[in-house]
Amino acid sequence: MLALAGQGDEQNLISSGKFCVPKNLDLAIEQLQSVVLLLNGAAWLKIFITGASGYIGGSVAAALMAAGHQVSGLARSDETTAALAKLGITPVCGTLDDTDVLAKAAHDTDVTINAADANHRAAAATMLKVLAGTGKIFLHTDGSSIVGTRSRGELVEKVFDEDTPFTPTPQRASRVEIDKMVRNAASDGVRSIVIAPSLIYGLGLGLNSQSIQVPWLIKLAKKAGVPKHIGPGENRWANVHIDDVIGLYVLAIEKAPAGAFYYAENGENSMREMCEAIGRMLGRNGRTQSMTVEEAATEWGDGPANDTMGSNSRVRAKRARAELKWQPRGRSLIEEIERGCYAQER
Repeated sequence: MLALAGQGDEQNLISSGKFCVPKNLDLAIEQLQSVVLLLNGAAWLKIFITGASGYIGGSVAAALMAAGHQVSGLARSDETTAALAKLGITPVCGTLDDTDVLAKAAHDTDVTINAADANHRAAAATMLKVLAGTGKIFLHTDGSSIVGTRSRGELVEKVFDEDTPFTPTPQRASRVEIDKMVRNAASDGVRSIVIAPSLIYGLGLGLNSQSIQVPWLIKLAKKAGVPKHIGPGENRWANVHIDDVIGLYVLAIEKAPAGAFYYAENGENSMREMCEAIGRMLGRNGRTQSMTVEEAATEWGDGPANDTMGSNSRVRAKRARAELKWQPRGRSLIEEIERGCYAQER
């Protein structure tokens, strides 16, 4: 079994005030233990991550380093370079547009995790090209909004698993084409994998410890004095705890077949249910208020208002559970809002 880093080494994973591992180091190690155990019998790997300073990429990087793997991460600025180095991540200076940098980083490592920008086709294509014929792992991150339906807060009944055909909205069509390109790279000798998490919540382990949707709803509730949802708020999103997302990435690295595609979810909730929980957490008795999608767009932008906060994205991670034996165990979204990390920050 892979050993956890010793406590002296573990200190390298903590950046002053930025790396959001729990303050109790023993607790942090205990929380990562379940992830590390998934790597039982795996070799020590060199892993390159785009998005290593982000919510998903940073959390996955922390778990992989705790298991003793060597992690490098793309750094777009001097500040990010210094911050990643402080965590023990080897900085690779450059951007997604620097094809030579990406190609070398992917070539020099055993596993490449693309967690920076699901819309950047050229970056993914560059790394896949250099990995052709190597049998190395390329794990691409998308999101379940690829099956999303704009509905202005109304419920849409359709539910998707990994085998359900769908036609993406024009806003997500290019991302779906990139996913296909990644999966098709399996025929070129790349162990290519796509993971599309649903709405992620919980405290991350990297430089950026917060997701998007729940913090947005909480911030607006504090600003307006009441939690607000678009229309009736009956639109539903599948969701998953960040700890379980980490576990799925580790399992995919360990045993996902080439060309695989997985959703990540562990239940679903409506936006109204999320807002009611936020209201209870803030001591406002679960009262909510409706707003128009146009009003929401002034807060979050037109795309997020329509494609995320006012849409439905209802997926089931059938293949992740069946093929990888993934068993999500994180606390539920409502529990996390009312009694977890969001309640602790109120």
